[in-house]
Amino acid sequence: MTGFDFAALTPALPEIILAAGALVLVLIGAFVGDKSEGLINALSIALLGVAGAVVLLASPEKATVFNGSFVWDGFAQFLKLLTLLGALVALVLSFDFWKHEKLHRFEYAILIVLSTTGMLMMISAGDLIALYLGLELQSLALYVIAAIHRDNVKSTEAGLKYFVLGALSSGMLLYGCSLVYGFAGTVSFAGIAQAVTAGEAAPIGLIFGLVFVFAGLSFKVSAVPFHMWTPDVYEGAPTPVTAFFASAPKVAAMAIFVRVAIDAFPEITDQWRQIVVFIAIASMLLGAFAAIGQKNIKRLMAYSSIGNVGYILVGLAAGTEQGVQSVLIYLAIYVVMTLGTFAIILGMRRNGDLVENIDDLAGLSRTKPFMAFVMSAMMFSLAGIPPLAGFFAKFYVFLAAIEAELYLLAVIGVLSSVVGAFYYLRIVKVIYFDEPTTTFDRMPFELKAVIAVTGVFVVLYGLMPAPMANAAGAAARSLF
Repeated sequence: MTGFDFAALTPALPEIILAAGALVLVLIGAFVGDKSEGLINALSIALLGVAGAVVLLASPEKATVFNGSFVWDGFAQFLKLLTLLGALVALVLSFDFWKHEKLHRFEYAILIVLSTTGMLMMISAGDLIALYLGLELQSLALYVIAAIHRDNVKSTEAGLKYFVLGALSSGMLLYGCSLVYGFAGTVSFAGIAQAVTAGEAAPIGLIFGLVFVFAGLSFKVSAVPFHMWTPDVYEGAPTPVTAFFASAPKVAAMAIFVRVAIDAFPEITDQWRQIVVFIAIASMLLGAFAAIGQKNIKRLMAYSSIGNVGYILVGLAAGTEQGVQSVLIYLAIYVVMTLGTFAIILGMRRNGDLVENIDDLAGLSRTKPFMAFVMSAMMFSLAGIPPLAGFFAKFYVFLAAIEAELYLLAVIGVLSSVVGAFYYLRIVKVIYFDEPTTTFDRMPFELKAVIAVTGVFVVLYGLMPAPMANAAGAAARSLF
């Protein structure tokens, strides 16, 4: 009898660390109760940090485990680092919030860790079964944390909406997977790619399956027309939960979107490009126009995220190595901008209570100049104004679309950026030109630190864009 080779599991080490760590944290919480909240929070941060270090130090050489179900490559390394960073910062942002709400839930940090485990599995999925396992592990934890503020009607409503619509999208995804399996005869992405290449033309059933798979994934990235849950869940969920939703899960869902398109269906790019172009245009336009009338800043950020998903899909629609590189750069910059913005939203407290209306930022430049400057930088960056980081994000995706001769898509993207700039600049106008009413409470250190670091990144990114572009380029090459 041959011994089991534990070294073969090295590519999956970050997931093993998080899964085993989460089980230990559940035991600590079960025995100690709510008093263990502080310890579990600290251990969760440590777990995410250790997993991040393992990912960072690993070799980007391609490797597979579990019969090809789990893939490790440069693409997975880049996106896992980004996901872990997003999860870790979102968890840090939540500590002060729960203290103010006097809500002691040790489960919150454990659910973040479990959800992150699912995200890492999704990013490395090499077949349809691993994709679904990772997706559901991520989603089940997200349904719970959306409704974790049980005494708040908005929070429980957000959790219920997310759960019902999430179950519907999972059903569509599974139906698509079953069709793809039926017509390709395999669940592995490499096998599907071979099956599609073998015939003269892809079977119509396989195309139907592809449409359903993309529909399920579009829900997870909140692309139009599967965006309907996003504004309500962003507004209703507790603010640190919204910050988490807007960062790490977006990265993981977009990663599997790219991997399915490029790994499993490389020979029918023209067919799936039509789907991606349609949802990209719809997302950019809805994100640009629907946000104009919003008064709640979290709801505005929901429409902003829908628009940004549209821009990211422009890069995917190109279907080229340069297109995937632009997707990775956009995701990295978007996560930083989003976390910085939500850190400021979490700092919008008056007499201990969070305020969420855009008008509450009135005159912020006179009461909190540092906070006002960073918020304005984030808004200018989200609008894509040079020389801030957001400009480079949009520049790369539009350039990739032009290189792939998708001129109309690039033009619509630029025009929707101009429309979107209106509501971002309105926030800057409120901050700098409206009269202040009252000032905000003092911010805790962790919020100030996140705001400072993200602010520096967004403002100074243009001085050294090469390291990010090179890292993203290397990650994109590993897929082709």
